[in-house]
Amino acid sequence: MSDPQSGRSFAAPPRRPLAALAALAALAVLAFLGVFDVQPPAPRPASAPAGDFSAARAFTHVERIGQEVHVTGSPAADRVREHITATLTGYGLRPEVQDTVGVNAGKFGDGGMAHVRNVVAVLPGSASTGQVVLMAHYDSVQVSYGANDDGAGTSTLLEVARALTTGAQPRNDIVFLFTDAEEACLCGAEAFVSRHPLGQKPSVVLNFEARGSSGPAVMFQTSVGNADLIDVYARTPHPVGTSLAVEVYRLLSNDTDFTPFLAQPRFTGLNTAYIDGSSVYHSPFDRPSTMDRASLQHHGDNALALAREFGGADLPPLLRPASGDAVYFPFAGFLLRYPSALTWPIAALALLAVAALVFLARRRGLTSVPRTLAGLGLALVPLIAVAVAAQLLWALLVALRPGYGELLDPARPTWFRFGVVALTAAVLLTWYALTRRRLGPVPLATGALGLLAVLGLVFAAAIPGGSYLVALPALAGALAGIAALSVPRPWLATALLTAGAGVAVLILAPTVALFFPALGLATGAAPALFAALLGLAALPALEPLFRPASATRHRPLGAAPAAAALAVALVCTTTGMVVDRWDAGHPEPTHLMYALDRDTNTAEWVSLEQSPGAWTSQYVRNHQSLDRLFPVLPAGKLSVGPAAAASLPAPTVTVLSDTTAGDRRTVRFRLASQRPVRFVSFYGEVGSHRVQQATVEGRDAVPFLTGQDRFGVVFHGPPTDGIEVTLVLSGSGPMQLRLVDGSDGLDGLPGFVPRPSTVGVFGSHSSELAAVAVTATV
Repeated sequence: MSDPQSGRSFAAPPRRPLAALAALAALAVLAFLGVFDVQPPAPRPASAPAGDFSAARAFTHVERIGQEVHVTGSPAADRVREHITATLTGYGLRPEVQDTVGVNAGKFGDGGMAHVRNVVAVLPGSASTGQVVLMAHYDSVQVSYGANDDGAGTSTLLEVARALTTGAQPRNDIVFLFTDAEEACLCGAEAFVSRHPLGQKPSVVLNFEARGSSGPAVMFQTSVGNADLIDVYARTPHPVGTSLAVEVYRLLSNDTDFTPFLAQPRFTGLNTAYIDGSSVYHSPFDRPSTMDRASLQHHGDNALALAREFGGADLPPLLRPASGDAVYFPFAGFLLRYPSALTWPIAALALLAVAALVFLARRRGLTSVPRTLAGLGLALVPLIAVAVAAQLLWALLVALRPGYGELLDPARPTWFRFGVVALTAAVLLTWYALTRRRLGPVPLATGALGLLAVLGLVFAAAIPGGSYLVALPALAGALAGIAALSVPRPWLATALLTAGAGVAVLILAPTVALFFPALGLATGAAPALFAALLGLAALPALEPLFRPASATRHRPLGAAPAAAALAVALVCTTTGMVVDRWDAGHPEPTHLMYALDRDTNTAEWVSLEQSPGAWTSQYVRNHQSLDRLFPVLPAGKLSVGPAAAASLPAPTVTVLSDTTAGDRRTVRFRLASQRPVRFVSFYGEVGSHRVQQATVEGRDAVPFLTGQDRFGVVFHGPPTDGIEVTLVLSGSGPMQLRLVDGSDGLDGLPGFVPRPSTVGVFGSHSSELAAVAVTATV
């Protein structure tokens, strides 16, 4: 790097183009190795040794589970459950079915309840010191075949059970838990935690999920105090996970069956899922044919290894939270980890190292403190710019192809992801080319490292598990710069600067690769930011791409690196648009449901698409709020259109008893649907706090939904004769209830024309729903 006046540099190789090419090649190889390190292993055949996990053997269960949609309470779900119990019995286990009612245990209660049937089997330990629970859910959403979500987890557990029963007996008890009603309300997991004897025991819980069809099995969530658990996880064959993901997931509203366990101090554990290929998530294309068996193998290899590790461990120390969380991330083929207690010292050390670099560079006349501080401030510009550019690119893609607006990611996202990375490089190189002559390469580089170090401190305070992303690249870059100042040979200095940038590449390249599928192109700003942080850390190695700062300005050569990156971005994005077209295998996602109000005998077509596409626009043309009439729908303006009233009967209420004592009235009634339905629900009036206590099928329900400003319960998988409800009300007067039930499928409804092959179904819990509502008084 050179001073803008003197032209001197940390590394002034005589052949700058050759040095630039060598540095870029080295960093590209490291990026490839870093990304390759987090890819799933090759699937193993059915001929694999009996004690190993075989994706081919597990896939036979996926094919059985994914044959038909198997929503909670359906005959298809019964058949999946029978396959699970028959398989476990064939392995010599004695599965039982927990038949009970579960209550929503998510972070945000929605009044959900369900009739659940969990499958539980125990492989007894030889000298048990505790209990290990391996968990997956076997139900699907109402439009999905559930081959991946969660046929992957279910088949993984079945193949792990086979492998464990063919070998030596584990030391500790292994519980195989196949939960029901995860998609509806996490009710199966809640029922196990609150109502099953094994759910009362302290346990290490390992949950296995899928939110897509491919990609590595990422361990993305842990219980608090995870340091000891991470030590065990690091010994799996293919550990993929970062403490940043744990930090991010703790801030999100997302839930899995792991959530009810996290709420209880008697459980510790890990949550794993593969998440790429999200376009099939909760859609009719979640079939066995869409599953990448390498992802299934990754799930299984790690699940079996964890079962054996925890199954043979002295469990009591692992059943309690450790003194702190671990910081961990993939690095050079390993899961590098250290105690969270080192987060602040490492962040502080990075800042001190950058300060030392600035001090030495200043003594050599390469920078000054004001120039470095200016460089630090200017380094914020590309970070903001790449985030804006990534989101503008997505907005452009949605404008060109509106169906993308209903997706987290396109069906074929690879070219688009390369385009975002190239666009990030173009923005960063443009910024560098415009500022390096005015401020100087050294102040820009030291300022960028200073920004990373400052962010390391900020992250240490806000998201400790993510501080390593910036603190370690800043530390490595500063030490490399100090070393480069200390060697006389320019080529050695260049090699040292490239090595410092290589550390950043090995840390941040896998993060970029993992966060693209995690957040999708719809939130492409996040992986673009990580890529920009990588670029800032690599500025010393990228400097040979440009002419010396003291040389005569040559605008075409100065613009060439950014122009090349922009050209790559355009080519990749254009290729993505050509490759990712709607077809029968990847249809345009649409949302449509039918809502019939029996009070007025009027009906509406309803869509959650805010800008309905051509097919949906046949049915909806206005916007209206329907959450008061149909409380199962989200609040806000929805796309609606008039529909003909179908001959669908409304749910009914039969009062069984009614007593009043003082200012309290207790009414007991049966709520039943008059047609086969997936759920039945009932709601009080908006703003009414009359319900003091509610019991549904023997379980206490939430008496008020703050988010909806009313009382309400949604019961999934109701018995054919209905559900029994007891309400304790304030005041002796009558109470109005809004009753809503819902069945799946729009075929046969008046005015509905089946979709063409290039039009698909958006993965929503209300897709293809036929809801009937009526007002009743109790």
